[in-house]
Amino acid sequence: MRLVVTAEDYDSALRFYRDVLGLPERAAFASPDGRVTILEAGRATLEITDPGHAAFIDEVEVGERVAGRIRVAFQVDDSPAVTATLAAAGAQVLAEPTRTPWNSLNSRLEAPGALQLTLFTELDDLGD
Repeated sequence: MRLVVTAEDYDSALRFYRDVLGLPERAAFASPDGRVTILEAGRATLEITDPGHAAFIDEVEVGERVAGRIRVAFQVDDSPAVTATLAAAGAQVLAEPTRTPWNSLNSRLEAPGALQLTLFTELDDLGD
């Protein structure tokens, strides 16, 4: 599966996701009308939720309903550190890392391309 994000500021979004978040560049193409870069984001899953559970997730992670129809979640080794790094690169932190009922440490950010991100660290993997 490939998620396609159309970003008004292509260069800023590319720098954020490739250079700051660290997604490796897989391919890049240009046409007379523009550019596209494909970044490797690991294994993909498609999570389907109903509005009630989406509101519950927002409540747990942020404290209120904030996400639109699409939110991208990245598993990271250290969600507090990666949250700080992405904030320094221009992402707006909507919620600092919070321990969830499903035993992960999740933060929420608004990133380039008007995309909401959840960063999560599985605490069971850390022996917590």
